[in-house]
Amino acid sequence: MRTLRIAVILFLSIVLNLQAQAQSNNSELKIGYVNPQSILANMPEMRAVQQRLQNFTARKQQELLTLEQDFQTQVAQYQQKVGVISAEAQQQEEVRLGQLQQELLQAQEVAEQELAQRRDELVGPLLEQIGSAIEAVAQKQGLSYVLNTTTSSGDMIILYASEDFRAKFDITQSVMEELGMFN
Repeated sequence: MRTLRIAVILFLSIVLNLQAQAQSNNSELKIGYVNPQSILANMPEMRAVQQRLQNFTARKQQELLTLEQDFQTQVAQYQQKVGVISAEAQQQEEVRLGQLQQELLQAQEVAEQELAQRRDELVGPLLEQIGSAIEAVAQKQGLSYVLNTTTSSGDMIILYASEDFRAKFDITQSVMEELGMFN
């Protein structure tokens, strides 16, 4: 009976010790959060990036407009002569116009890809700067994790945070300061 009592006491002390360790480990876990999209939008360099992207987009739109106008002109010319050309010539012309239409669609896809690539080239370095600043702030504040407040499409990840929690763990302003945005 005495050994059973000792075993129960030993078991309870081990469980209580493990529970105390788990609680102390949980108290050391610090989670912060940041809104990198807000930081990016407020970076002074972003204005220049947006202007360059607008210029690039305008150039691509003009190129596509020229291609589309050329295609429409050729379609109009075909429609004018469709009644006077042979069936074989008509079929050949329709095949040629179909190929031109496919080329136009392909040019649109290529332009979209080039715009996405250009955006990545221009915004990528800014995102790297933000990432480095987030890491620096997280280390200074002793954070274990830093969460993004939104997805890349703008959907919210953190739906609610109390005022106290926001004041303590929203590191967006600190990251902006780390980047020198308020100097």
